[in-house]
Amino acid sequence: MKSLLCAARAALIALCLTATAANANVLIAGTRVVFSAQDGEVTVRLTNDNAQPALVEAWIDDGDPNSTPNNAKAPFLITPPLFRIEAHKDQNLRIISTPAPLPSDRESLFWLNVLEIPPKPSGPQYAGKNTLQLAIRSRLKFFYRPANLAGDANKAAEQMTWKAVADGQGYALEVRNPTPYHVTIVQLSLTVNGKSYTADNGMVDPLGNLRLKIKGLTEAPAAGTAVAFNVINDFGATVSFKGNVAP
Repeated sequence: MKSLLCAARAALIALCLTATAANANVLIAGTRVVFSAQDGEVTVRLTNDNAQPALVEAWIDDGDPNSTPNNAKAPFLITPPLFRIEAHKDQNLRIISTPAPLPSDRESLFWLNVLEIPPKPSGPQYAGKNTLQLAIRSRLKFFYRPANLAGDANKAAEQMTWKAVADGQGYALEVRNPTPYHVTIVQLSLTVNGKSYTADNGMVDPLGNLRLKIKGLTEAPAAGTAVAFNVINDFGATVSFKGNVAP
């Protein structure tokens, strides 16, 4: 029986990966989760915005997009991991950490998965008919933040430095993040010789570098060129910052 349940669960998860056009009825409060080590736990609120109940399963993985509750690797426990949420009701997920040798000088990135399994259609109109049910998985960034990290996570973008580098037939910006926090860049632009250019989006790891391709630029931007970019803060809001291309 257990093996059948595991197989059914895996099939539902595989199906939900292809259901990108479907809309989730179970809504998650926020677009990311920050787990503060000094608090020891965090709560995430879910809301069923549908007129029908739903079965929900939640788990955390360390970066594998094909993870399942059975093989996911992450030092966290979720309570409850599997539950029914009634129509137009809320449910809190309590997430606690378990002992693990995570870095203490920088954030670690994990992913929170919330799988929504809708109920089987019922009623005389469905009698004798085949129906298609889609399980929908939402996947959010889950940041583990050690205690006593230096600086302010929401000001980390101010400390990043920018350097123009050749990239194939064009140019890119190499951004250096000297802080212990992840920085997610969602929009970036710069002006060269009176023309505006945009660059790729991406997330810069703590104490790491990231190369962002500048679209259509075939000459190196001069030192001092202004860089305008937006980042996502702890609350999921977009915040604007400015920087300059280094010599």
